[in-house]
Amino acid sequence: MRIIFYLLVISLIGVHGCKHSGPTIDPTTPTTVVYHIKAGENFADHNDLSFLTKTSLSFSAVFDSSAIYTSKIPENQHDINKLYGFSDCDSHHQTASARYGWNWRDKALRIYAYCYRNGERVSEELGTVELNKPTDYQLSIVGGNYVFTFKGKETVIARGCTTVDSKNRYRLYPYFGGDEPAPHNITISITEK
Repeated sequence: MRIIFYLLVISLIGVHGCKHSGPTIDPTTPTTVVYHIKAGENFADHNDLSFLTKTSLSFSAVFDSSAIYTSKIPENQHDINKLYGFSDCDSHHQTASARYGWNWRDKALRIYAYCYRNGERVSEELGTVELNKPTDYQLSIVGGNYVFTFKGKETVIARGCTTVDSKNRYRLYPYFGGDEPAPHNITISITEK
């Protein structure tokens, strides 16, 4: 019986070779990841350590109605939640990083440039987005600056270093807070391009 099994396996290898007969996956094809931040938590799922060797990050994001929230402490409504970006300058992200941020304030989903430069937090409001609609984002390192491109407008924020060849730049994923954790489950869909 074993001989018949081995002959069958050998004949299949001979006929099909070692070629993959399934669909070919193109590594340049955008992949969508749906992130969930659970009620009472800050961190999203799917947040494994992932290094980024390139100096730009392009993606689209979709927020659904779960992005609408009211903070327990009214001042915290101004806190900026984190969307997506990267650490920089071979440092921890609270020393050097750039990413997009967001919050729900005044009945609108507001988007921010959000950076750490030598441990100092720097942010700038960029505009608003519609719920359930994909919006494109680009974040690039250009010399000593971060360039945030949002809705066709570039916003430049100075970096804390000038090195471009970082070996330890890692992705920064969705995160809720500030001072308060997510008041309910929040879902954000991100497609990196």
